[in-house]
Amino acid sequence: MTLTMASDSHPAADQRIVENLASRLRRRQVVGSRASAIETLLVIRQVVAKARFTNFEQLVDIIRAVGRKLVEAQPKEHSVGNTVRKVLHHIREEYHTATSGTAAASSTAGSFSIAKFVLQGQPRKQVSVAKTENKGTLKENDADDPDSFARGLKPVLMEAIQDAFDELETVYDNVSKNAKDHIHSDEIILTLGASRTVETFLKTAAHYRKYTVIVAETAPSFGGRDLAASLSSAGISTFLVPDSSIYALMSRVNKVIIGAHAILANGGMFATSGSMITVTAARAHSTPVVVCAGQFKVTPLWNLYHEYGALDFSDPSKVLGFEEGDLVDKVDVVNPYYDYVPPELVDAYITNDGDHPPSSIYRLLKETYDDEDTKL
Repeated sequence: MTLTMASDSHPAADQRIVENLASRLRRRQVVGSRASAIETLLVIRQVVAKARFTNFEQLVDIIRAVGRKLVEAQPKEHSVGNTVRKVLHHIREEYHTATSGTAAASSTAGSFSIAKFVLQGQPRKQVSVAKTENKGTLKENDADDPDSFARGLKPVLMEAIQDAFDELETVYDNVSKNAKDHIHSDEIILTLGASRTVETFLKTAAHYRKYTVIVAETAPSFGGRDLAASLSSAGISTFLVPDSSIYALMSRVNKVIIGAHAILANGGMFATSGSMITVTAARAHSTPVVVCAGQFKVTPLWNLYHEYGALDFSDPSKVLGFEEGDLVDKVDVVNPYYDYVPPELVDAYITNDGDHPPSSIYRLLKETYDDEDTKL
């Protein structure tokens, strides 16, 4: 299956759209989970709008081809693959609703057994409606009017893609809506890095509670400085400290709140470099660790490289410059973007779909994606 089948009338245009984003992802001109997810949705929407297909399987193949190309361009940006899986999940639901109606769905709702419950996780969200001969106004592989199926289904597909857009647009507010239940008055919160989700979470809690935030600088990127300046300008009592002070200050900290780059199937996560030493210090002092992240960061993948998160490295000269000539020749300098944090060091994930312990991430995966899309 090649991408050019996505549209007989606009193959070159579709190819250019996908190639353009793939090139920008490769060169890191698009960075950040949310920005990558939004760009992916924009491309999928344009491809689907121009695509010609006569049955649902062709449509799925078209979207998967786009997804594969984008994931191959930047496999370490997990939100790209997650977004494609989410769109596929949405369009399957819309397709079954449009073709089979609610009657067929309700007829199968009572046929769940314990075995199916175990296999499917939450059956109410995993209803697989059997295809029937009577599919309403949609007719696949219509020889008289080959475009009729696509013409009838595209408005529904655009709604499904718009649902995914709406989720991304409101993700910060939805993650933060219960912030006041997690942060209490006079608490001392420790965080690190520049996470927009954590920033919004802390600012929302400040509307209801008066508390103090300690922000680690997060060298060598020093994203903590930007976060500290933003929180301070919002009227929150903020202290900026060097990373070397994290362990010494942990005994005074009530809670650690950090962001995530990707939440993995086993409940672990990739987070900004420095997160591992922070959560390890928190475990030594029995300090709870809370992670704020949008549900689009939950990925059905596992970490196979337990030493460095995703084997994604930044410029080593930020750690040790070439002006240290004698030393550079004698050491190997590693500057990873992310740390891998195992699930046993995280107490809770706060997402736009509620709060979850690491042990229930697999259920969230079952509800969010379809099993057949784990490998695009």
